Amino acid sequence: MAFSLKRKYLKMPLSRIVSFAFGGFVAISISLILFLSVKANVQNTFSLLNDKAILLSTSMEQRVRDHFYSVEQAVTDLKPFFDRGEISFSDQDTGLDMMKVAVATSSRITVLVATDLNGENFGVYQAPSGRLWPFKRQLPPGSDKTYVLPKLNVYSGPTWGPILNNDVGQFANVSVPLVIKGKLIGTLTAASSLDSLAKAIRSLDEGDESTTFVMVNGDEILVHSDKDEFQVGGKALQPLPAPREAFGDPVLANMDTADKLDGFAKAARLGINVSRIEVGKREFIVMKADIPGYSTEPWVIGQYFRGASITREVERLTGSALVGIGAMIIAVLVALWMGRVMARPLKKLAEQSRAVATLSLDNVEPLPRSRVAELDQVAQAFNSMVVGLRAMNTYVPRSLFNKLMRLGGSQAAEAREARLTILFTDIVGFTAMSETMSAGETARYLNAHFAVLVSGVEEEGGTVDKFVGDGMLAFWGAPDARADHAMAAVRAARRISRDLEDFNSEAAERGDPTVRIRIGIHTGPAVVGNVGALDRWNYTVVGDTVNVTERLQTLGRELGAEDKVVILVSSDTIAELYGEQAAERAGDFSLRGRSEPMEVFKLDPYASPNEDQIAAAPAFSTTAAE
Repeated sequence: MAFSLKRKYLKMPLSRIVSFAFGGFVAISISLILFLSVKANVQNTFSLLNDKAILLSTSMEQRVRDHFYSVEQAVTDLKPFFDRGEISFSDQDTGLDMMKVAVATSSRITVLVATDLNGENFGVYQAPSGRLWPFKRQLPPGSDKTYVLPKLNVYSGPTWGPILNNDVGQFANVSVPLVIKGKLIGTLTAASSLDSLAKAIRSLDEGDESTTFVMVNGDEILVHSDKDEFQVGGKALQPLPAPREAFGDPVLANMDTADKLDGFAKAARLGINVSRIEVGKREFIVMKADIPGYSTEPWVIGQYFRGASITREVERLTGSALVGIGAMIIAVLVALWMGRVMARPLKKLAEQSRAVATLSLDNVEPLPRSRVAELDQVAQAFNSMVVGLRAMNTYVPRSLFNKLMRLGGSQAAEAREARLTILFTDIVGFTAMSETMSAGETARYLNAHFAVLVSGVEEEGGTVDKFVGDGMLAFWGAPDARADHAMAAVRAARRISRDLEDFNSEAAERGDPTVRIRIGIHTGPAVVGNVGALDRWNYTVVGDTVNVTERLQTLGRELGAEDKVVILVSSDTIAELYGEQAAERAGDFSLRGRSEPMEVFKLDPYASPNEDQIAAAPAFSTTAAE
């Protein structure tokens, strides 16, 4: 005797699972964190300093790159205009107009100048007040020595020159070659004052116990956040920019004697150097990194702070251990409460999911909103999914969707060849009829007509493929295989005929036009399944059998011109109609696209199957069509 054993699973309420799991996890996690914190608080402090070094260096580097991005972009954007000849040294007025626009849109550009191979130039200078000064051949007073022309060739990219100093301030400059037909004709240069950059970098200073600095041209200090009074006391001996040795800051002056600190491997991988410097009896931690690309030599950005701050960090971590123990107790209690709160909406979700699994979408109730963000997102996503499924059923026949889900989803929808019966309908003279209707009236009339057709097809287990103008294509035998597909198609055609009588009666009472239809039915092999590309798939039927069906329907123009409903079927379909007595042989006809004549039969549209025909019908199957 064959039998099977079902594995029994231990089931627990969700609230208990969440409470104990979350509470236990929190208790173990906090205990482990507290243990590691007390045991390795110094190591943790250095880890925080490691992250601080990365964050600070990244922030400073980003300030620099943000400052110079628009400067470099200005010359790279204007270069194509010179290269195409739209701006030329012979027509400087046009060039000045475009340069003024470029400078006006970027407050970081001080000078934008084009220089030819003879040294002649023209450009725009932006004064500290924001006023724009166009110039030709000579820079305005006070703006000289803001840039230097590098040696470029036709293939050079944006090239940054050395940092320059004059009576106004410090300037960075970038140049690009101007090329016409492969020949260098000059240079386009943009210079930017570093005053605003210095202010932005000084704003990263964290207070009295830290100092932010930037060095350029090797060891020249460009920015120093504590130039008025150093951490070790005293003031700057020279105004900025100044050489590191001559500036007067003993910490930066002793950078050559710094000892590299271990434990900062993560920062080191990003090019950040962390070291220790002793000045007298005081210890300082220095973090610095190089930024290449904005001068002939890399910039050095960094910050230093007192080493005593590490001791305070250790004391804070030790004190946090006691706070952590209390937090662990509170967290476990909160976890027990949260488990019960979270279980309620999840239980509701499980109940509604069972209805979705059976595609009983009309019975699905919307999930309520939740104050818990994740649960609220789940509820909204579930509700949106249900709305989407309901909307999908508007365009995908529910009967087809249910069949595909029952038979295995994507596998049942794979394209294959099967023996099917195809039904094709068309309204007689609908084009002329629609000329008297508005677009809205035509759509409403067709929708009501198609409702009759779809009802007849689905009542007999068929699949509506598509609507073609005022016609409809349906088939039997897929996705579920059935031996009586020909008989089901004929029954559907006759059901449609009878329902059409009621449709026309109601239309006549409303004063709407009545319709006559032609129906073609043919049985044969066809390819059925998903056909399409990318995300535009359609479960459909294609092949010669479909074409023959459509031409049988068209033949109804000759064989049933005055009939309210004319049903023409092929001899292949007749061969599968067990006990059919209401079929009249119409003759052999040469259908377009076929080399041999086809024997065609005309069915009585209102006949009902007799008892012998019902008894001879083969059994219906719900397996997928092969």
